[in-house]
Amino acid sequence: MTLQQLKYMITIAEKGSITEAAKELFLSQPSLSGAVKEVEHEAGITIFHRCRAGVALTAEGMEFLGYARQVVQQMELLESRYIEHRPEKQRFCISTQHYTFAANAFVELVRQFGQERYEFILNETQTHQIIMDVRNRFSDLGILYLGRTNEQVLRKTFEEYGLEFYELFTAAPHVFLRKGHPLAEQEKIRLEDLKPYPRLNFVQGAYESSNFAEELFSSEAAEKSIRISDRAAIVNFMIGLDGYTISSGIFPRYLHGDAIISVPLYEDEMMRIGYILNKDRELSRLGEIYVEALKQYQKT
Repeated sequence: MTLQQLKYMITIAEKGSITEAAKELFLSQPSLSGAVKEVEHEAGITIFHRCRAGVALTAEGMEFLGYARQVVQQMELLESRYIEHRPEKQRFCISTQHYTFAANAFVELVRQFGQERYEFILNETQTHQIIMDVRNRFSDLGILYLGRTNEQVLRKTFEEYGLEFYELFTAAPHVFLRKGHPLAEQEKIRLEDLKPYPRLNFVQGAYESSNFAEELFSSEAAEKSIRISDRAAIVNFMIGLDGYTISSGIFPRYLHGDAIISVPLYEDEMMRIGYILNKDRELSRLGEIYVEALKQYQKT
């Protein structure tokens, strides 16, 4: 298989459609379909499932694409340095749960890096997708948490996919709500205090369970529940609907002034926040900078 064919496979996966990928690559659809068949035959696997909506990666295809991306990225670095004689264009990608501190640390990474040419990606996404992004080597590392409820299942998943979890810090659970919320003046909040108010959780797609939830105590019954996918939207619902969410308590004030506060949750639980990495990989220099930036947000 050729480097060009690997690039074709990556484009198809990103577009989710051979037709759309063919337009992007200025190829005919039959030519691109033929290239897929050639690569699948040579690799001895099925990379894409064909469906009405387009194509979807198979489990083997996901792993194949992870390696294909590495090959293409390394070739681009070689071409840039030795053919175009340009400084290396560094690529660094993080997949993370919806943590403000993860985004802030990413900003610090970009500031410290300081070179002219780079491609940095911050992907706030669902828990299972974080795991798959790291497994398939799309992301250099993934940021998530372990707690009593999810640790057994997640560690089993990490082992299955050849991933290692490295703890950064622990954080006591806090309730996020608006400053004028009826519970805002309490020193600590109990789960039973929250029952009259809408609970805000991030959607986890096909993996909606306490094992993959970003929020502690998500399996507790709630009369009012709103699931959303956007970090900005969750703040709007806190302000407009007296909604709440449960997370680490790390939430820089300068992002929303004093509009959002965090109050400790009166429950015996801790969040062990860390990153996952492929077992056969070590942190890159950029990864080291990013992890050090994350550690600055540890709550004591």
